[in-house]
Amino acid sequence: MDKSNPQLGSNTLAAQYIFPGQSQGLYRLGGGISTKLLTDPIDFSVKPKSVEPVLINSYLLWAEAKANPTDTTKMLTQLVLTIGKAKTFDNHLPPPYLGCFDCENIAFIPYHTMLNIFGQNDFNWNVAPSDSNTKEFKQVYTQISSILNPASKDETVLFNFEKDEKELKKFISDNFTLSNTETSKIQINKNNFVNVYNKWLKDVQPSIRIGLGWDAAKKAGIIDGDFYLADLLSEENITIREKLYVLLQTDRYVVGRKINFLGLEESSTVSFRDGQKAHKQFWAKYKRPPLPEYWDYIVDRRDLLVPQDIRERKGSYYTPQIWVELSQKYIADALGENWQDEYYVWDCCAGTGNLLLGLTNKNNIWASTLDQADVDVMLDRIQNGANLWPSQVFQFDFLNDEFEKLPKGLQDIINDEEKRKKLVVYINPPYAEAATAGTVQGTGINKIGVSKGNRTHIKYKKEISNAANELFAQFLIRIYKEIEKCIIANFSTLKSLQSSNFSDFRKIFKAKLDNIFLVPANTFDNVKGEFPIGFFVWDTEVDEIFEQIPACVYDKNGILVRKKMVRNYDNYKYINNWYKNHYDNKGKEIGVLNTRGNDFQNQNYIRVSTENNYNHTNIITSNNLIPTSVYVAVRHCIPADWLNDRDQFLFPNEKWETDYTFQADCLTYTLFNNNIQSKYGTNHWIPFLEKEVSAQDKFTSNFMTGFIAGKIKQEQKPEITPSMFAQNVTTAINYQEYFSTEAKAVFDAGRELWKYYHKQPACNVNASLYDIREHFQNRDESGRMKTTSADDTYNKLNANLRTAIKVLAKKIEPKVYEYGFLKE
Repeated sequence: MDKSNPQLGSNTLAAQYIFPGQSQGLYRLGGGISTKLLTDPIDFSVKPKSVEPVLINSYLLWAEAKANPTDTTKMLTQLVLTIGKAKTFDNHLPPPYLGCFDCENIAFIPYHTMLNIFGQNDFNWNVAPSDSNTKEFKQVYTQISSILNPASKDETVLFNFEKDEKELKKFISDNFTLSNTETSKIQINKNNFVNVYNKWLKDVQPSIRIGLGWDAAKKAGIIDGDFYLADLLSEENITIREKLYVLLQTDRYVVGRKINFLGLEESSTVSFRDGQKAHKQFWAKYKRPPLPEYWDYIVDRRDLLVPQDIRERKGSYYTPQIWVELSQKYIADALGENWQDEYYVWDCCAGTGNLLLGLTNKNNIWASTLDQADVDVMLDRIQNGANLWPSQVFQFDFLNDEFEKLPKGLQDIINDEEKRKKLVVYINPPYAEAATAGTVQGTGINKIGVSKGNRTHIKYKKEISNAANELFAQFLIRIYKEIEKCIIANFSTLKSLQSSNFSDFRKIFKAKLDNIFLVPANTFDNVKGEFPIGFFVWDTEVDEIFEQIPACVYDKNGILVRKKMVRNYDNYKYINNWYKNHYDNKGKEIGVLNTRGNDFQNQNYIRVSTENNYNHTNIITSNNLIPTSVYVAVRHCIPADWLNDRDQFLFPNEKWETDYTFQADCLTYTLFNNNIQSKYGTNHWIPFLEKEVSAQDKFTSNFMTGFIAGKIKQEQKPEITPSMFAQNVTTAINYQEYFSTEAKAVFDAGRELWKYYHKQPACNVNASLYDIREHFQNRDESGRMKTTSADDTYNKLNANLRTAIKVLAKKIEPKVYEYGFLKE
């Protein structure tokens, strides 16, 4: 790249290259544009050189900068976490682009592609943005990776300074140009309309006189986001999209227009508390309406303006187009390539209708949704080219309303058995249940009224039991029971197939599952967590209890990666049923085991500790130490991921009981994977003798080395099985004789770590592995243990131990399947 100050033209970004490491970053900026250091900790930013007060907080680029070659996705992840942590978008309007650069490359990505990441609920933005080991960093890294993937339709661009100098200059010239007719109003586009909405909430919303208040309005289905849309899509204070639910008419809003029984239009009007003063002051800063190319996008993403609790209850979530297209392919596979001409389609929780995009025969398509505002959005989209008939788009509360309220054409289909067989109820129903993660942990309360109290819940709750707490299950059961012999094509979690809470549901819902595919849940808008979302095609005319089905698995980019057998576990006994046979309340307690749940999603709750203050804890003694170790190793040796999240651990066969090498491997795994802390009592879990680790004093307990050497006997219950573990005898096994090469490697790595710790002047002679890690890694301001230490020797020794444990885990894994703890 020419570093002699090449000019790219007036009013454009980039005039001279500055070497990495200098304070201002990558480029000095020429006419009309300047670098500007934010008070927020963003490395590099670009903003207009403007004396206009309204443009003070307006930017063209926020970027992450590194002196040395660095992974682009990693840099962008750090930038996103930096912005999210500092809430930069609350104080400054977001720029058109985010970027990152090092000494070799520079990348630009449209800001609007990150809206779903910034909009995540219950996301911990307080982590250190530079710490790539946090789960938050890994989550955002995965999300950005899918955006940066070459198969993505988003316009992400990457340039090499040397090889792509000409193209880079042109990109900057084309995309970072200020026109000579710069106005004093801020342009609103798909990058910043949500952020402007958040400012509108603070400045304008309180000035709107909304009857009994916004909480009451929200319960009635009226949201402030519709008032914002009326403002935004207006000119001279008149809303120009006439089909919206709320319209701005100069000095008031018109809400909920409808035709009454006399054929006359009626509506409600909403005025301002302050004579429209706050409204006028706010919109004096912004250019309205946005450019026409953004109108459809903004209306289509109305869901981003819907409060989270409403989104959960009413299903205001945006189904990614990649899965919309794939779902329609799977319907075609099940029903034939001419299915759109041969079948009717009803989306009874359509939202703004994006699930219906791609369908071609609008004569056969019906769309209903709970909120009239969403109906108005669909009608507006029809005026702008959406392939639907206005007469077949309507408001309908599926979980409460009687079918007599449906349009006559749809009633005719539902009331005719032969036509009903040709009806596809095609839905991505709302996902909400009565419990939260906090409830599971004992730190929260059940959601009140989220999925209970509607007509469908009341009618079917006795039949489907706990499944009635799930909104999607309510949709499925009403369709199945009241629209008999139709086809159901729906997105949902796998609970309807696998969850023990759905066992009664499966006894009633006996449709034949013709087809299914699985995708990562976090590819859906604002869905948190790593678990599978399935798309199901059900034939309700065929009576069949679901047992199992091979499902196609697609990654975040829509690439088929494998097939997975999805099972109903109703006829299986679970691992916790097995472990109950090994409860022991008579022996001497050496720790406790938490045994929450039977699936991978509960993996983080499965722990050995010395704190007996959790639910689902069981005492560990010498008599059940081996079954406990087997339990822990089996539950942890295979990493939980989005795909196995709902897989169930099962009651094993008897073969494990005579495999002493397997038992020794599991014991080793558990000894180096626990939360034992000496501050809560005697540490019985030290796996070494004092002389092995050059301890500075005698250990309080040598229980574990005695157990390993076969010096401590195990008393077994007679009712378990006919094996050694079932005999009413006491036995002692010298597990040293059965340690595998992999287990010995773990002991060797652990021994070196213990030795190093006992060289420390302030060491606790009875320290557990947890204590040792806490000593070296310390804790951050929030009280969390840091992921690494300032002591490089410790970091190396700890890494060696972790590597050895991973190798041991891979050795244990095949036995998990062989002994029946998991099904392939």
